[in-house]
Amino acid sequence: MEETTTVPFKNLHSREYQGHKKKGKAKDIELKGHTDSVDQLCWDPKHADLIATASGDKTVRLWDARSGKCSQQAELSGENINITYKPDGTHIAVGNRDDELTILDVRKFKAIHKRKFGYEVNEIAWNMTGDMFFLTTGNGTVEVLSYPSLRAVDTLMAHTAGCYCIAIDPLGRYFAVGSADSLVSLWDISEMLCVRTFTKLDVSWSYDSLSLGGVENLLLVLRWPVRTISFNHTGEYIASASEDLFIDISNVQTGRSVHQIPCRAAMNSVEWNPKYNLLAYAGDDKNKYQADEGVFRIFGFESA
Repeated sequence: MEETTTVPFKNLHSREYQGHKKKGKAKDIELKGHTDSVDQLCWDPKHADLIATASGDKTVRLWDARSGKCSQQAELSGENINITYKPDGTHIAVGNRDDELTILDVRKFKAIHKRKFGYEVNEIAWNMTGDMFFLTTGNGTVEVLSYPSLRAVDTLMAHTAGCYCIAIDPLGRYFAVGSADSLVSLWDISEMLCVRTFTKLDVSWSYDSLSLGGVENLLLVLRWPVRTISFNHTGEYIASASEDLFIDISNVQTGRSVHQIPCRAAMNSVEWNPKYNLLAYAGDDKNKYQADEGVFRIFGFESA
């Protein structure tokens, strides 16, 4: 992979998209409308200003990130937890808590196919050519299906614990799988072979300037299941998140962390924009009444 110009992540910040005006200066942008948590989101691969969200309120919504308005909405049969676009932008796949897969026609925003699986299905994804469909499972496998027939092609024994998330390299070379074993595996998509397994979210906090009971340079390392991952549009960076209060951005080639975005809650979904270094993210944010806020944010805007 050729090295590209380093992105100045430290000079970028998150924005809130408000559906209604409010007083005061906003640092984030929030898009409000769901009545339950937003469990996953994905950018329209052909229209970089549109983003789709899946929520526990049984709806799928399409948003304009510029105006903050919801332009389309579909109500499905269950609590939605996973969502992904077909790379050509024609279909959206949605998974719910009952392990049911629904394919939506984007133009009509209507369901055109449903299928229920007999095992735990987590994140889902198409390959870049749209002829293969991937399911991550609670059995630690990645199920490879042909598309549109959804016939089984292969079963990959990917991890020793449940596979929670999957991301496709936009250049079509790799896919990455995040697991409950705190690891991310990188796979050659043409050979279906694992080429690298590395630890993500080995969480380290260093208090170099603090004295805590006389102890300085305190280093605390924790491990959490990897809940969500995403490649940026150049394939150079991968974002990952879990139950920690930050999102990690790492260089794919070196595996080194280059930036961390602070969060207020555990993250359910991170997703890079298909054209720009804008990262949308959604988590378990609560309001003052401890109810789900149903919002998401976008990181990557230049500071004022």
